[in-house]
Amino acid sequence: QVQLVESGGGLVQAGGSLRLSCAASGRTFSNYGMGWFRQAPGKDREFVAAISWSGGSTYYADSVKGRFTISRDNAKNTVYLRMNSLKPEDTAVYYCAARVDQRWGLVTTLSSYNYWGQGTQVTVSS
Repeated sequence: QVQLVESGGGLVQAGGSLRLSCAASGRTFSNYGMGWFRQAPGKDREFVAAISWSGGSTYYADSVKGRFTISRDNAKNTVYLRMNSLKPEDTAVYYCAARVDQRWGLVTTLSSYNYWGQGTQVTVSS
C-alpha cells in the first residue's frame, strides 16, 4: 500500500506559477512510476504528466508541454509538478498517482495507476 498526499495548490493569477508536491509513504517509492492528473468541474479526469521510477523519462499532455515540469526526489519520497505560465483553463483539482506497471506506453491511462492522492485545488484567475 502507498499513501499519497498532495500539497501546494492555491489561487494564482494567469501567468503565474505554482509548485505542487506529492509525498508518498508506505512501500518503496522508487518502485513506482508516478503521474499527475487533473479534473475540472463537470469534466473527466485527464492526464497531465508522468515520470518513470528513476526520473529518467517524462511525458506530458500537449496542453501543458513547455509550461509544466514533473520531477521526483526518491530520497524524499516526493514527486513535484512545477507549473508556469498558468492559464484559467488549468483550473482543476490536481491528483498524483502511483503505478506498479512499468510499461511506458500506458502512462496516460488512469486505470494503470494503483494508488491516488486526495487532490489539491488549483485555481487560476484571469
